Amino acid sequence: MISNPVAHFPIEKIRADFPILDQEVNGRPLVYFDNAASTQKPRQVIEAIDQYYSTINSNVHRGVHHLSQKATDAFEASREIVRAHLNAAHSYEVLFTKGTTDSINLVASSLSQGLIKAGDEILVSHLEHHSNIVPWQMLCERTGAQLKVIPMNEKGELVMEDYRQLLNERTRLVAVNHISNALGTINPIAEMTRLAHEAGAWILVDGAQAVPHMKVDVQSLDVDFYCFSGHKLFGPTGIGVLYGKEAILEEMPPYQGGGEMIAEVTFAKTTYAGLPHKFEAGTPHIEGGIVLGTAIDYVNEIGLDAIGAYEQELLQYGTQLLKERFPDLRIFGEAEEKTSVISFLLGSIHPYDTGVILDKLGVAVRTGHHCTQPIMQHFGIPGTIRASFAFYNTKAEIDRLADALEKAQAMLS
Repeated sequence: MISNPVAHFPIEKIRADFPILDQEVNGRPLVYFDNAASTQKPRQVIEAIDQYYSTINSNVHRGVHHLSQKATDAFEASREIVRAHLNAAHSYEVLFTKGTTDSINLVASSLSQGLIKAGDEILVSHLEHHSNIVPWQMLCERTGAQLKVIPMNEKGELVMEDYRQLLNERTRLVAVNHISNALGTINPIAEMTRLAHEAGAWILVDGAQAVPHMKVDVQSLDVDFYCFSGHKLFGPTGIGVLYGKEAILEEMPPYQGGGEMIAEVTFAKTTYAGLPHKFEAGTPHIEGGIVLGTAIDYVNEIGLDAIGAYEQELLQYGTQLLKERFPDLRIFGEAEEKTSVISFLLGSIHPYDTGVILDKLGVAVRTGHHCTQPIMQHFGIPGTIRASFAFYNTKAEIDRLADALEKAQAMLS
């Protein structure tokens, strides 16, 4: 008999690892449903930060002394943890950045230096976060390339037939998220990558919302670029990852100049270091890089298959409960393939007003356009209330959300 991973999910043990959850907000136990914006940190991550500063704090790659070598070893060991987590072919294909936004801007800035030109086309989807729209608009302004948009349907799914028709010999790059932060839609990345490559285009995937919830194999997906942020993966803020295929990264020029990214500097000419250092100018976020490895180890100890199954159960429970209790509640984003986000409006009540009342009742949700204004424009709404779940959330907390919504509705209708 196959065991049920949800039935044996160690939720109480997991919740005990997150000290921030053991507090009250406005006199009520905290319910944290803003995980798509940023996740909370387990004790193991918090203690690893303290351990770094207490024992090996030093600059990396530049010193022969003991602390520098220990910090360098830990930093590069974490790079290897990331490589294994993504199943990248080489650790030097893993670049440390400030986060997903920084990763996308790195690629856009580098490609604008001769690799994308006037007449080229870049495809983005209607589901994108602003950070996967604006850098490409800026690139088009600099280069004369054109930005084209892959449309979505009313369920919040990309229209794949339109995507196929948009691809042509002028398409140079496709930029798409793996999972929509606003709607929870899981995009068919493997198929989109295959079609992009058939057209001769590169593909960049914003994986910020995917890496915390599912296994990602960049070699199996065959993506050219994949990026994510540490703070959405239960790690520190200010650290992120850009994976890129070796051949493309070698072709790309550096995006910043400074220490660490050079081989030799003279006043006549500078030659650049090899990968990954060519793209890591200056002192990196050392503590963040090291502790990101700790966060990944923590997630892998629980198991992404178990996490995904548990979060799907939360999503199904929450969706059904809210629909049953609130006939005038409208959910935005009901894709066939979806992860643990419920984005909704309650009647004609403004999402901000609802969010304020929920906070008074100890329930933290996100309200607004979620940095996805084109999605909100598509539906003709100012924004939504977004409840986004992580593996430390519970059905009892979803019940709390429903009770709080009932009170908010009574006060605001």
